[in-house]
Amino acid sequence: MSSQPVQPVAPTSPLAVASLVLGVLAWVALPVLGALGAVVCGHLARRDIRAARGTLGGDGLAIGGLVLGYAHLVVLVLGVILAILFFGGLAALIAFAAH
Repeated sequence: MSSQPVQPVAPTSPLAVASLVLGVLAWVALPVLGALGAVVCGHLARRDIRAARGTLGGDGLAIGGLVLGYAHLVVLVLGVILAILFFGGLAALIAFAAH
């Protein structure tokens, strides 16, 4: 057995946990609110973690929430753009066929 002292574990930032949970919920149940909440909580958590200088953990959770939130927002924006292009093209096709 080694006799090395056990390092205390820094507590996890609640905002980091909230960011990850909201990021997952954005993909499952709360598309826009979950993604926005994940991004906001993720940035706030990373700020708090940096300011704590090692006494607060959860940076990976915050990054995970940020990735999930931003990815979902990108998918939403692309979906809206594709819907506009599709229905705009459909309207143009109908208008062209009417003449």
